[in-house]
Amino acid sequence: MTGAARTGMREGFVSCEACGLLSRPVGAEEPGDCPRCGEELEFRRRDAIQRTWALVITAAICYLPANILPVMRTTTLTSEQTDTIISGVVRLHASGSWHLALILLIASVMIPLAKLAALAYLLISVQRGSVRNNRERTRLYRVMEGIGHWSMVDVFVATFAVGLVRLRPLLSVAPEPGVLFFSAVVILTIIAAQSFDPRLIWDSSRGKQVTNDG
Repeated sequence: MTGAARTGMREGFVSCEACGLLSRPVGAEEPGDCPRCGEELEFRRRDAIQRTWALVITAAICYLPANILPVMRTTTLTSEQTDTIISGVVRLHASGSWHLALILLIASVMIPLAKLAALAYLLISVQRGSVRNNRERTRLYRVMEGIGHWSMVDVFVATFAVGLVRLRPLLSVAPEPGVLFFSAVVILTIIAAQSFDPRLIWDSSRGKQVTNDG
C-alpha cells in the first residue's frame, strides 16, 4: 500500500513520553504539560541525535578495555589470579558451570555489544532519512530498551562471584580496573537508549510516499 505516512506531529498532536497520551499542544513553541500525568511535553528531544552519538561512541571506546583488562583478582594462601570477562566465561565453562558461563557471556558481552550496534543502526537510518521498516525499527528500539537492563553490573558481579568463589578458606576477591570500564559501558548505553528519541524514526516519512511499511 502506498500513501503519505500519518504521524502524531503531522496530525497536530504531541505524545507524552511518560504515559504515552496523545494530546493537542498548547502552543507551537511550548506544547505545555500532559493533561493526564503532568509531565512536560516535548515535540522532540533537543539534540537527541548528537547526544546519543556522543554516548554511543564513548561507550564503544570503553567496551574494548572492559573486555581486555582484568575485572577481578582472586587471592588464596597459595596463589593469586586475575580474570577478564572472557577468561571468567572460559573458567566457568571448564569447571562445568556452563549455565553461569552463558549468563555471563550474554549479560556482559553480547547485550552491551548488541545495544551499541542497534543504536548505531537507528541513528544512521534516521540521519539518512530512511522511510522503510519504521515499525520494525521502533520495535527494535523497544526491545533494546527493555533487555538493556539485564547487562547491569550486579548481574555480572553476582554471576562471576558465584562461579569463582567455591567456599574456599581464606579466599579474597577484589575488583580490577576492567570493572570501571564495564560499568561505564552499561551506564552509557542505558543513558544513550534513553537519549534517543524513537519518534525521529517516523519523521522522515512526513510528506513522503511510504512503501512496504504497513
